[in-house]
Amino acid sequence: MRTMTFRRTTRPAAALALLAAGAAVLAGGGPVGAAPAAATAAPLAVQQEQTPGDGCDVYKSVPPSTEDGPAVKAIKAKRSLVIGVDQNSYRWGARNPNTGQIEGFDIDLARAIGAAVMGDPEKVVLKPVATADRMDAIKKGRVDLIVRTMTINCKRMEDVAFSKPYFNISQRVLVPKSSPAKNIDDAVKDKAVCAADGSTALNIVKEKKTARQVVTVENQLDCLVLMQLGKVDATMTDNGLAAGQAAQDQTVRIVDGEAQPEVIGVAMLKDSTDLTARVNQVLADYYARGDWARSYEHWLKPYMLNEADHYWPGSH
Repeated sequence: MRTMTFRRTTRPAAALALLAAGAAVLAGGGPVGAAPAAATAAPLAVQQEQTPGDGCDVYKSVPPSTEDGPAVKAIKAKRSLVIGVDQNSYRWGARNPNTGQIEGFDIDLARAIGAAVMGDPEKVVLKPVATADRMDAIKKGRVDLIVRTMTINCKRMEDVAFSKPYFNISQRVLVPKSSPAKNIDDAVKDKAVCAADGSTALNIVKEKKTARQVVTVENQLDCLVLMQLGKVDATMTDNGLAAGQAAQDQTVRIVDGEAQPEVIGVAMLKDSTDLTARVNQVLADYYARGDWARSYEHWLKPYMLNEADHYWPGSH
C-alpha cells in the first residue's frame, strides 16, 4: 500500500467550479428560521469506538456555565473571538460564491457560540482552517475554537479540550456512479482511496490495509476533485460530508456500509476550562431553543443518508 500526499496553495479550478455549481442550491434553500424539526423524539446516542486508549469517554466534558473565567476574559480583552471553520464542505461550511459569505450547519453554530460569548456578532472572526491544521491552529493560538466537523477521539483529547458532542456521525465511502463497488470493502480493496490529512477517515483507511494506494489531501473537497479527474477510485469521509459531496456532484454515490460510529464537538485549548463550559452552555441553549433543529432542517436533513436517524447526541 502506497501513500501519496497532495498539497496545494490555491484552490483547484475544478473545486471552484463545484462551488459555483452549488451556489444556486445554497442560495435557494429555505430560511434558517423555518419551523424546527421535531426535537422531542428520543435522541439516538451512538456507541463510540475508543481509539486509541481504553477508558476514554468522548462524551465527557466540563459542566455548562455562563461564568467568565480567565480564558473568556482574555478573549474579550482582545475584542475578538477567532473560530476556525471549513470553507470547502457543502452544507457544513462552504463559501457561497454569490455572496462571498461562508455558510452551513457548522457556521450557524459557530456564529451562535460567538454571539453568546462576545455579546456582539461583529466581534466574531470566522477563519478558514484546513483539516490537517485543526490541532495546530488551536495549540499555536491561531484560533480560539474549532467548529469544523471535528471528531472527538481519545488521542485528540490528550492534546485539546472538547465540548459536549453536538452531532453523531460515521465514516462512509463515495465512488463514481460508474464504479461496480457495492460496499466499503469493494470500494477500498486494491483501489486508490483518498482521505483528508489529519482526519479519522485517513486512519481508518490505513488501518484496513487493503487499499492499493492512500492519497491524502488538505481538505476533503480535494478528494472529490481528484475523483472527478480519475486520479482516485474512492473517497472516505464522514457521513455528513459524504452526503454533501453526493448532493454537490450527481456523478458520485455513497456505497453501502459504514465504519466506526463517532461524535463531533467543538475543540479548544486544553486548559481553557471556563471557555469549554461556556461553549457547553451555548450548545445546551442552542438545542433547547430549537436552533439546532432549524439549522439541521435547513442545511442537512434533505441530504443525510437515513432520515430515521437522530444526529443530536442528546443527554448522553
